Amino acid sequence: MQHDQRPTLPQPDATSAEHSTRVAEYIRARMADAGGSLSFAEFMQHALYAPGLGYYAAGATKFGAKGDFVTAPEISPVFGRVLARQCAEVLADVERGSILEYGAGSGRLARDVLETLARFDALPERYEILEVSAELQERQALYLRGELPELVSRVAWLDRPPVNHAGVVIANEVLDALPVERFKRCAGGVMQLRVIDDGGAFAFVEAPAPEKLLESVLAIEEQLGGKLPAGFVSDISLGLPAWVSALADTLQCGVAFLFDYGVTRREYYAAERSGGWLRCHFRHHAHNNPLLLTGIQDLTAWVDFSAVAEAGLTSGLDVAGYSPQAQFLIGGGLEAEMQEFGSLPLASQLELSGQVKTLTLPGAMGEHFKCLALRRGDVRIPSAFRMADRTHTL
Repeated sequence: MQHDQRPTLPQPDATSAEHSTRVAEYIRARMADAGGSLSFAEFMQHALYAPGLGYYAAGATKFGAKGDFVTAPEISPVFGRVLARQCAEVLADVERGSILEYGAGSGRLARDVLETLARFDALPERYEILEVSAELQERQALYLRGELPELVSRVAWLDRPPVNHAGVVIANEVLDALPVERFKRCAGGVMQLRVIDDGGAFAFVEAPAPEKLLESVLAIEEQLGGKLPAGFVSDISLGLPAWVSALADTLQCGVAFLFDYGVTRREYYAAERSGGWLRCHFRHHAHNNPLLLTGIQDLTAWVDFSAVAEAGLTSGLDVAGYSPQAQFLIGGGLEAEMQEFGSLPLASQLELSGQVKTLTLPGAMGEHFKCLALRRGDVRIPSAFRMADRTHTL
């Protein structure tokens, strides 16, 4: 039995602590229903998405200074403006094209993309937002009505993916929130890490890996050319291929831009990366213990982009490009978006400079975050990938 070390974190306020207790009780009930334990993927699913309780289903602020983390659109509108330039290229090749955004967060990315496309006279027929959280839908609608009163009529919220979507799909930090299994490679086989309640605290226990998890780990080892080291612990998203397949079913013609922090498979399962790529975020503190603060901290896992590319190809999509976020922004029009930098007041220059550094420097988001683009139909490869495409590394 394994209790992860407790990191030094801010104390939750009374309301958050009470909510966490309710989520933990809900999960314990699901454990009892399942015979005493849950796979980590099941635990993560409940912690994030339990109806009315999970991190993304309840009403706490998640994004920005008052939340638990910031995303690229929250850091600077430059991210959305450069992405909008790439969207305009795709929409120019697709008749009556629209944009579909998965999980629109605070709504800022939608605002920046629509504002920029309006500037280019390249607005889509519709800007659709697929959002699983009713609470976030309400926040996004309120925000966009205030920010874009003249454009919000083009925005529609969906509770399921559309059929025969033509144009652009955007998924910024969506794949990292797919539940992952945790596994351990032992000399005698592969073990699944499951979660139990141990005297009021959640803990990991090992059990023989079920067939699907075992087959997936063995397939990874075959691709890597050998067994993972004994004692190696990592993560795998068994639901990722189905997610990409559903995306392929949606995308009739166009390009899907998938942004997330992640690496290739060889990097993901490198021997020195034992421990996996799971990360938790609470009040802007990142740590590695997913069994704390149940329902009030974000649980994420870095993305195996090789798996995303494979799933795309299997589903009939082409890989249009793969690059670090910095290279995507530089190749996609960052310089053009910075043309008026010199005319800004000094304070604005300093602020914008800091934002761009966060988005592009290797030690910040520039290298850790990647963009993988999947394409269907007679659509040009977006210009952002012409500078430093790393598709060959996948």
